[in-house]
Amino acid sequence: TTEPDLLERMKTAEKDGRPLRVKLGLDPTAADVHLGFTVVLRKLRQFQDLGHMAVLIIGDYTALVGDPSGKSKTRPQLDYETIQQNLQTYLDQVGGIILTDKAHLEIRYNGEWFKKLPFSEVIELAGKITVARVLERDDFSKRFAAHQPIGLHELLYPMMQAYDSVSINADVELGGTDQTFNLMAGRDLMREFGRLAQITITMPLLVGLDGVDKMSKSLGNAIGVTEDPRSMFGKTM
Repeated sequence: TTEPDLLERMKTAEKDGRPLRVKLGLDPTAADVHLGFTVVLRKLRQFQDLGHMAVLIIGDYTALVGDPSGKSKTRPQLDYETIQQNLQTYLDQVGGIILTDKAHLEIRYNGEWFKKLPFSEVIELAGKITVARVLERDDFSKRFAAHQPIGLHELLYPMMQAYDSVSINADVELGGTDQTFNLMAGRDLMREFGRLAQITITMPLLVGLDGVDKMSKSLGNAIGVTEDPRSMFGKTM
């Protein structure tokens, strides 16, 4: 959203002699990166190969909430110690796909800004996204219609992801098609802060081992990138 905007932004960046800042968020909700996530990692690598700066957001604070996108029930909340343990393996694993030197990759933890955010500013941010709009999402609307619980903290997730884009001044944000709402919230919030709205690029979701739901660490239907080749082949078949 949209292709002409992306082309224009790339031309402007080339003219100004600066790389685009291409954002990708990763919540350490499990110990391994799976093949589904490599779809967006490979797109991020394409931007790096074109000379742009990849900005990898490690969601040490968004992981405390857990992304509700595509979920039929509330995620179990993780403690901060578990999140930190999961982080240890992530950076090594993504290095098999994207360039990790400082000239091509900037790594940021969103705890960097959320730790400093006073509650008064959280309230101000929350006031920029309506409950009605959040409930337009398929995952929330289905849960609401089925009288499934929706935690108040889950409603904050799109706002948190959007604020990440403001904090790092993203030009482009990548994500799966299930991330569309969150990415568009980032565009809206950047405008609220007087910034140029980020371009959003969504990628198709890879189906998991059950052949039904998207590949997901939390659903247990994923193939980890560090699994041995025989296991990966067998699970894929």
